[in-house]
Amino acid sequence: MSLGHACVDVYQGAVAALVPYFVAERAYSYAAASGLVLAASLLSSLVQPLFGVLTDRRAMPWLLPLSALTAGAGVALCGVTGSYAATLAVVAVSGIGVAAYHPEAARVARAVAGGRHAGMGWFSFGGNAGFALAPLLVLAVMTVGGLRASPLLVVPALAGAALCAAAVRAAGRGTEGARAPVAGGRDDWASFLRLSGAVVCRSVVFVGLSAFVSLYVRERAGGGEPAGTAALCVLYAGGAVGTLAGGRLAERYGRLAVVRRSYALTVPAVAGLVLVPGPPVYLFVALTSAGLYVPFSLHLTLGQDFLPRRVGTASGVTLGLTVSVGGLAAPVLGALADATSLRTALLPLIALPALGRLLLCRLREPAQPGRAATERADPRDAAAR
Repeated sequence: MSLGHACVDVYQGAVAALVPYFVAERAYSYAAASGLVLAASLLSSLVQPLFGVLTDRRAMPWLLPLSALTAGAGVALCGVTGSYAATLAVVAVSGIGVAAYHPEAARVARAVAGGRHAGMGWFSFGGNAGFALAPLLVLAVMTVGGLRASPLLVVPALAGAALCAAAVRAAGRGTEGARAPVAGGRDDWASFLRLSGAVVCRSVVFVGLSAFVSLYVRERAGGGEPAGTAALCVLYAGGAVGTLAGGRLAERYGRLAVVRRSYALTVPAVAGLVLVPGPPVYLFVALTSAGLYVPFSLHLTLGQDFLPRRVGTASGVTLGLTVSVGGLAAPVLGALADATSLRTALLPLIALPALGRLLLCRLREPAQPGRAATERADPRDAAAR
Protein backbone atom coordinates (compact mmCIF):
# COMPACT_ATOMS: atom_id res chain seq x y z
CA MET A 1 0.00 0.00 0.00
CA SER A 2 2.85 2.38 0.77
CA LEU A 3 4.49 1.82 -2.62
CA GLY A 4 1.15 2.16 -4.40
CA HIS A 5 0.55 5.43 -2.53
CA ALA A 6 3.94 6.68 -3.73
CA CYS A 7 3.09 5.85 -7.34
CA VAL A 8 -0.19 7.78 -7.16
CA ASP A 9 1.11 10.84 -5.30
CA VAL A 10 3.87 11.30 -7.87
CA TYR A 11 1.13 12.90 -9.94
CA GLN A 12 0.32 15.44 -7.24
CA GLY A 13 3.82 16.87 -7.61
CA ALA A 14 4.27 16.24 -11.35
CA VAL A 15 1.96 19.00 -12.62
CA ALA A 16 3.85 21.74 -10.77
CA ALA A 17 7.15 20.26 -11.95
CA LEU A 18 5.91 20.48 -15.57
CA VAL A 19 5.15 24.21 -15.36
CA PRO A 20 8.61 25.40 -16.57
CA TYR A 21 8.33 23.17 -19.62
CA PHE A 22 4.89 24.50 -20.55
CA VAL A 23 6.26 28.04 -20.27
CA ALA A 24 9.37 27.25 -22.33
CA GLU A 25 7.88 25.02 -25.05
CA ARG A 26 4.36 26.40 -25.42
CA ALA A 27 4.96 29.98 -24.32
CA TYR A 28 2.23 29.74 -21.68
CA SER A 29 2.01 32.76 -19.44
CA TYR A 30 2.67 32.23 -15.74
CA ALA A 31 -1.04 32.72 -15.11
CA ALA A 32 -1.96 30.03 -17.66
CA ALA A 33 0.66 27.62 -16.34
CA SER A 34 -0.40 28.14 -12.73
CA GLY A 35 -3.99 27.52 -13.84
CA LEU A 36 -2.99 23.94 -14.62
CA VAL A 37 -1.63 23.48 -11.10
CA LEU A 38 -4.75 24.98 -9.59
CA ALA A 39 -7.00 22.75 -11.73
CA ALA A 40 -5.20 19.61 -10.56
CA SER A 41 -4.77 20.44 -6.88
CA LEU A 42 -7.99 22.30 -6.13
CA LEU A 43 -10.27 19.89 -8.01
CA SER A 44 -8.57 16.93 -6.36
CA SER A 45 -8.94 18.41 -2.89
CA LEU A 46 -12.58 19.41 -3.33
CA VAL A 47 -13.70 16.12 -4.88
CA GLN A 48 -12.03 13.84 -2.34
CA PRO A 49 -14.77 14.19 0.30
CA LEU A 50 -17.35 13.15 -2.31
CA PHE A 51 -15.46 9.94 -2.95
CA GLY A 52 -15.23 9.53 0.80
CA VAL A 53 -19.02 9.62 1.06
CA LEU A 54 -19.31 7.05 -1.73
CA THR A 55 -16.84 4.66 -0.11
CA ASP A 56 -18.75 4.97 3.17
CA ARG A 57 -21.88 3.71 1.40
CA ARG A 58 -20.47 1.01 -0.87
CA ALA A 59 -17.37 -1.18 -0.99
CA MET A 60 -15.14 -0.09 -3.89
CA PRO A 61 -11.74 -1.84 -3.71
CA TRP A 62 -11.57 -1.78 -7.51
CA LEU A 63 -11.30 2.01 -7.25
CA LEU A 64 -7.65 1.80 -6.14
CA PRO A 65 -6.06 0.46 -9.35
CA LEU A 66 -8.52 2.39 -11.54
CA SER A 67 -7.77 5.70 -9.84
CA ALA A 68 -4.01 5.09 -10.13
CA LEU A 69 -4.39 4.59 -13.89
CA THR A 70 -6.61 7.68 -14.21
CA ALA A 71 -4.15 9.88 -12.32
CA GLY A 72 -1.28 8.73 -14.52
CA ALA A 73 -3.15 8.90 -17.82
CA GLY A 74 -4.09 12.56 -17.34
CA VAL A 75 -0.51 13.67 -16.69
CA ALA A 76 0.87 11.40 -19.43
CA LEU A 77 -1.42 13.05 -22.02
CA CYS A 78 -0.84 16.67 -20.97
CA GLY A 79 2.31 17.03 -23.06
CA VAL A 80 0.74 15.81 -26.32
CA THR A 81 -2.57 17.70 -26.27
CA GLY A 82 -3.10 20.29 -28.97
CA SER A 83 -4.71 23.13 -27.03
CA TYR A 84 -4.70 24.75 -23.62
CA ALA A 85 -8.30 23.68 -23.00
CA ALA A 86 -7.46 20.05 -23.75
CA THR A 87 -4.39 20.24 -21.51
CA LEU A 88 -6.48 21.71 -18.71
CA ALA A 89 -9.03 18.92 -19.15
CA VAL A 90 -6.55 16.03 -18.92
CA VAL A 91 -4.83 17.61 -15.93
CA ALA A 92 -8.23 17.90 -14.24
CA VAL A 93 -8.86 14.20 -14.99
CA SER A 94 -5.57 13.37 -13.28
CA GLY A 95 -6.69 15.36 -10.24
CA ILE A 96 -9.93 13.38 -10.09
CA GLY A 97 -7.92 10.15 -10.19
CA VAL A 98 -5.83 11.30 -7.23
CA ALA A 99 -9.01 12.30 -5.39
CA ALA A 100 -10.67 8.94 -6.00
CA TYR A 101 -7.69 7.04 -4.65
CA HIS A 102 -7.18 8.44 -1.19
CA PRO A 103 -10.37 7.78 0.85
CA GLU A 104 -10.59 4.08 -0.05
CA ALA A 105 -6.81 3.65 0.15
CA ALA A 106 -6.72 5.15 3.63
CA ARG A 107 -9.47 2.80 4.75
CA VAL A 108 -7.73 -0.29 3.34
CA ALA A 109 -4.34 0.80 4.70
CA ARG A 110 -5.82 1.22 8.19
CA ALA A 111 -7.11 -2.35 8.10
CA VAL A 112 -3.88 -3.76 6.71
CA ALA A 113 -1.96 -1.93 9.46
CA GLY A 114 -4.19 -3.55 12.07
CA GLY A 115 -4.86 -0.13 13.59
CA ARG A 116 -1.16 0.44 14.36
CA HIS A 117 0.06 4.02 14.02
CA ALA A 118 3.44 2.89 12.70
CA GLY A 119 1.70 1.10 9.85
CA MET A 120 -0.22 4.22 8.88
CA GLY A 121 3.06 6.11 9.14
CA TRP A 122 4.46 3.86 6.41
CA PHE A 123 1.37 4.47 4.28
CA SER A 124 1.76 8.25 4.60
CA PHE A 125 5.50 7.94 4.02
CA GLY A 126 4.81 6.43 0.61
CA GLY A 127 2.65 9.37 -0.46
CA ASN A 128 5.14 11.97 0.72
CA ALA A 129 8.02 10.13 -0.94
CA GLY A 130 6.14 10.03 -4.25
CA PHE A 131 5.38 13.73 -4.03
CA ALA A 132 9.03 14.57 -3.32
CA LEU A 133 10.32 12.37 -6.17
CA ALA A 134 8.00 13.90 -8.78
CA PRO A 135 10.40 16.71 -9.87
CA LEU A 136 13.20 14.19 -10.46
CA LEU A 137 10.92 11.93 -12.49
CA VAL A 138 9.69 14.84 -14.61
CA LEU A 139 13.25 16.06 -15.18
CA ALA A 140 14.33 12.61 -16.37
CA VAL A 141 11.41 12.30 -18.80
CA MET A 142 11.67 15.86 -20.13
CA THR A 143 15.38 15.31 -20.78
CA VAL A 144 14.44 12.45 -23.10
CA GLY A 145 12.24 14.48 -25.42
CA GLY A 146 10.55 17.43 -23.77
CA LEU A 147 6.77 17.57 -23.44
CA ARG A 148 6.34 15.11 -26.31
CA ALA A 149 7.87 12.47 -24.06
CA SER A 150 5.15 12.95 -21.41
CA PRO A 151 3.47 9.58 -22.20
CA LEU A 152 6.43 7.98 -20.42
CA LEU A 153 5.05 9.46 -17.20
CA VAL A 154 2.37 6.76 -17.21
CA VAL A 155 4.90 4.19 -15.94
CA PRO A 156 4.39 4.90 -12.20
CA ALA A 157 0.63 4.62 -12.72
CA LEU A 158 0.98 1.15 -14.24
CA ALA A 159 3.18 0.09 -11.33
CA GLY A 160 0.81 1.67 -8.82
CA ALA A 161 -2.24 -0.06 -10.28
CA ALA A 162 -0.49 -3.44 -10.09
CA LEU A 163 0.66 -2.81 -6.51
CA CYS A 164 -2.79 -1.67 -5.37
CA ALA A 165 -4.48 -4.69 -6.93
CA ALA A 166 -1.96 -7.02 -5.30
CA ALA A 167 -2.36 -5.31 -1.91
CA VAL A 168 -6.14 -5.62 -1.98
CA ARG A 169 -5.94 -9.31 -2.90
CA ALA A 170 -3.26 -10.06 -0.30
CA ALA A 171 -5.06 -8.23 2.48
CA GLY A 172 -8.03 -10.60 2.25
CA ARG A 173 -10.13 -10.42 5.37
CA GLY A 174 -8.46 -7.22 6.54
CA THR A 175 -9.77 -5.27 3.58
CA GLU A 176 -13.24 -6.72 4.01
CA GLY A 177 -13.36 -5.12 7.44
CA ALA A 178 -11.98 -1.91 6.02
CA ARG A 179 -14.65 -1.67 3.38
CA ALA A 180 -17.64 -2.18 5.63
CA PRO A 181 -19.04 0.79 7.55
CA VAL A 182 -18.27 0.68 11.25
CA ALA A 183 -21.39 -0.43 13.10
CA GLY A 184 -20.46 0.82 16.56
CA GLY A 185 -19.24 4.16 17.80
CA ARG A 186 -20.61 7.68 17.70
CA ASP A 187 -19.52 10.36 15.25
CA ASP A 188 -17.92 13.25 17.16
CA TRP A 189 -18.36 16.08 14.69
CA ALA A 190 -17.29 18.81 17.12
CA SER A 191 -13.89 17.18 17.69
CA PHE A 192 -13.51 16.37 14.00
CA LEU A 193 -14.13 19.99 12.99
CA ARG A 194 -11.59 21.25 15.51
CA LEU A 195 -9.05 18.75 14.22
CA SER A 196 -9.82 19.87 10.66
CA GLY A 197 -9.22 23.48 11.66
CA ALA A 198 -5.78 22.54 12.99
CA VAL A 199 -5.01 20.66 9.77
CA VAL A 200 -5.96 23.76 7.77
CA CYS A 201 -3.44 25.78 9.78
CA ARG A 202 -0.78 23.16 9.04
CA SER A 203 -1.71 23.14 5.35
CA VAL A 204 -1.37 26.91 4.92
CA VAL A 205 2.10 26.84 6.49
CA PHE A 206 3.26 23.91 4.38
CA VAL A 207 1.92 25.20 1.06
CA GLY A 208 3.20 28.71 1.74
CA LEU A 209 6.70 27.48 2.53
CA SER A 210 6.67 25.05 -0.41
CA ALA A 211 5.97 27.97 -2.74
CA PHE A 212 8.39 30.51 -1.28
CA VAL A 213 11.06 28.92 0.92
CA SER A 214 13.43 28.43 -2.03
CA LEU A 215 13.28 32.11 -3.00
CA TYR A 216 13.44 33.24 0.63
CA VAL A 217 16.51 31.18 1.53
CA ARG A 218 18.30 32.48 -1.57
CA GLU A 219 17.69 35.98 -0.22
CA ARG A 220 18.63 35.22 3.38
CA ALA A 221 21.51 32.78 3.03
CA GLY A 222 22.96 33.60 -0.38
CA GLY A 223 24.27 30.89 -2.64
CA GLY A 224 21.84 31.37 -5.52
CA GLU A 225 19.63 28.64 -6.91
CA PRO A 226 21.52 25.70 -5.30
CA ALA A 227 20.88 27.20 -1.85
CA GLY A 228 17.16 27.56 -2.51
CA THR A 229 16.88 24.07 -3.98
CA ALA A 230 18.69 22.62 -0.97
CA ALA A 231 16.22 24.30 1.39
CA LEU A 232 13.27 22.89 -0.53
CA CYS A 233 14.81 19.41 -0.45
CA VAL A 234 15.25 19.69 3.34
CA LEU A 235 11.60 20.72 3.69
CA TYR A 236 10.38 17.78 1.63
CA ALA A 237 12.82 15.29 3.16
CA GLY A 238 10.92 15.67 6.42
CA GLY A 239 8.13 13.69 4.78
CA ALA A 240 10.36 10.62 4.76
CA VAL A 241 11.48 10.88 8.36
CA GLY A 242 8.59 12.69 10.00
CA THR A 243 5.71 10.44 8.99
CA LEU A 244 7.53 7.32 10.17
CA ALA A 245 8.62 8.98 13.40
CA GLY A 246 5.07 10.20 14.04
CA GLY A 247 3.64 6.70 13.96
CA ARG A 248 6.27 5.28 16.29
CA LEU A 249 6.04 8.19 18.73
CA ALA A 250 2.25 7.84 18.83
CA GLU A 251 2.56 4.17 19.79
CA ARG A 252 4.58 5.25 22.82
CA TYR A 253 3.10 8.60 23.87
CA GLY A 254 -0.38 8.73 22.29
CA ARG A 255 -1.55 10.47 19.16
CA LEU A 256 -2.84 13.73 20.56
CA ALA A 257 0.21 14.24 22.76
CA VAL A 258 2.49 13.88 19.71
CA VAL A 259 0.32 16.10 17.50
CA ARG A 260 0.14 18.86 20.12
CA ARG A 261 3.87 18.86 20.73
CA SER A 262 4.55 18.92 16.99
CA TYR A 263 2.43 22.03 16.55
CA ALA A 264 4.18 23.64 19.52
CA LEU A 265 7.60 22.86 17.99
CA THR A 266 6.57 24.35 14.66
CA VAL A 267 5.97 27.82 16.12
CA PRO A 268 9.62 28.59 17.07
CA ALA A 269 10.85 26.63 14.05
CA VAL A 270 8.96 28.82 11.57
CA ALA A 271 9.95 31.91 13.54
CA GLY A 272 13.61 30.96 13.21
CA LEU A 273 13.20 30.24 9.51
CA VAL A 274 11.69 33.66 8.88
CA LEU A 275 13.75 35.77 11.28
CA VAL A 276 17.22 34.20 11.63
CA PRO A 277 19.65 35.13 8.81
CA GLY A 278 22.47 33.12 7.29
CA PRO A 279 23.21 29.37 7.14
CA PRO A 280 21.33 28.53 10.40
CA VAL A 281 18.16 28.91 8.35
CA TYR A 282 18.66 25.32 7.15
CA LEU A 283 18.39 24.04 10.73
CA PHE A 284 15.10 25.84 11.16
CA VAL A 285 13.82 24.50 7.83
CA ALA A 286 14.58 20.99 9.10
CA LEU A 287 12.82 21.63 12.42
CA THR A 288 9.84 23.11 10.60
CA SER A 289 9.69 20.05 8.36
CA ALA A 290 9.67 17.76 11.40
CA GLY A 291 6.92 19.77 13.08
CA LEU A 292 4.76 19.69 9.95
CA TYR A 293 5.25 16.04 9.00
CA VAL A 294 5.31 14.16 12.33
CA PRO A 295 1.53 14.58 12.82
CA PHE A 296 0.68 13.93 9.14
CA SER A 297 -0.53 10.31 9.42
CA LEU A 298 -1.93 10.93 12.91
CA HIS A 299 -4.31 13.56 11.53
CA LEU A 300 -5.73 10.86 9.28
CA THR A 301 -6.30 8.19 11.94
CA LEU A 302 -7.68 10.70 14.44
CA GLY A 303 -10.14 11.96 11.84
CA GLN A 304 -11.24 8.40 11.06
CA ASP A 305 -11.75 7.62 14.75
CA PHE A 306 -13.68 10.84 15.42
CA LEU A 307 -16.08 9.78 12.62
CA PRO A 308 -16.15 5.97 12.97
CA ARG A 309 -19.36 5.71 10.92
CA ARG A 310 -17.97 7.86 8.10
CA VAL A 311 -14.35 6.74 7.73
CA GLY A 312 -14.25 7.50 4.00
CA THR A 313 -15.67 10.99 4.54
CA ALA A 314 -13.15 11.66 7.30
CA SER A 315 -10.29 10.53 5.06
CA GLY A 316 -11.48 12.66 2.15
CA VAL A 317 -11.77 15.79 4.27
CA THR A 318 -8.50 15.27 6.15
CA LEU A 319 -6.43 14.40 3.08
CA GLY A 320 -8.26 16.60 0.59
CA LEU A 321 -10.55 19.45 1.52
CA THR A 322 -8.39 20.89 4.30
CA VAL A 323 -5.37 20.84 1.98
CA SER A 324 -7.21 22.91 -0.64
CA VAL A 325 -7.39 25.82 1.79
CA GLY A 326 -3.59 25.88 1.88
CA GLY A 327 -3.54 26.03 -1.91
CA LEU A 328 -5.95 28.95 -1.92
CA ALA A 329 -3.83 30.81 0.64
CA ALA A 330 -0.66 30.66 -1.49
CA PRO A 331 -1.77 33.35 -4.00
CA VAL A 332 -2.73 35.60 -1.06
CA LEU A 333 0.78 35.25 0.36
CA GLY A 334 2.22 35.98 -3.10
CA ALA A 335 0.15 39.13 -3.45
CA LEU A 336 1.27 40.27 0.01
CA ALA A 337 4.90 39.60 -0.94
CA ASP A 338 4.49 41.69 -4.11
CA ALA A 339 3.02 44.56 -2.10
CA THR A 340 5.53 44.41 0.78
CA SER A 341 8.33 41.85 0.96
CA LEU A 342 8.69 38.09 1.04
CA ARG A 343 9.70 38.22 4.69
CA THR A 344 6.59 40.20 5.62
CA ALA A 345 4.41 37.75 3.70
CA LEU A 346 5.86 34.79 5.63
CA LEU A 347 5.47 36.35 9.09
CA PRO A 348 1.79 35.29 9.50
CA LEU A 349 2.88 31.67 9.11
CA ILE A 350 4.47 31.86 12.58
CA ALA A 351 1.08 32.31 14.24
CA LEU A 352 -0.81 29.56 12.43
CA PRO A 353 0.75 26.55 14.23
CA ALA A 354 -0.03 28.29 17.52
CA LEU A 355 -3.65 28.65 16.44
CA GLY A 356 -3.69 24.97 15.47
CA ARG A 357 -2.30 24.05 18.88
CA LEU A 358 -5.10 25.99 20.58
CA LEU A 359 -7.72 24.15 18.55
CA LEU A 360 -6.27 20.84 19.77
CA CYS A 361 -6.25 21.79 23.46
CA ARG A 362 -9.42 20.14 24.74
CA LEU A 363 -9.65 17.21 22.36
CA ARG A 364 -9.74 13.73 23.89
CA GLU A 365 -8.22 10.61 22.40
CA PRO A 366 -10.97 8.74 20.50
CA ALA A 367 -11.44 4.99 20.72
CA GLN A 368 -9.60 3.02 18.03
CA PRO A 369 -11.60 0.30 16.22
CA GLY A 370 -9.88 -3.06 16.40
CA ARG A 371 -7.72 -2.14 19.39
CA ALA A 372 -8.30 -1.60 23.06
CA ALA A 373 -9.84 1.82 23.58
CA THR A 374 -7.36 4.43 24.67
CA GLU A 375 -8.17 5.86 28.07
CA ARG A 376 -9.56 9.32 27.76
CA ALA A 377 -7.89 10.54 30.93
CA ASP A 378 -4.37 9.52 29.93
CA PRO A 379 -1.96 11.45 32.20
CA ARG A 380 0.48 11.89 29.31
CA ASP A 381 -2.36 13.45 27.30
CA ALA A 382 -3.17 15.82 30.15
CA ALA A 383 0.46 16.81 30.52
CA ALA A 384 0.73 17.60 26.81
CA ARG A 385 -2.36 19.77 27.11
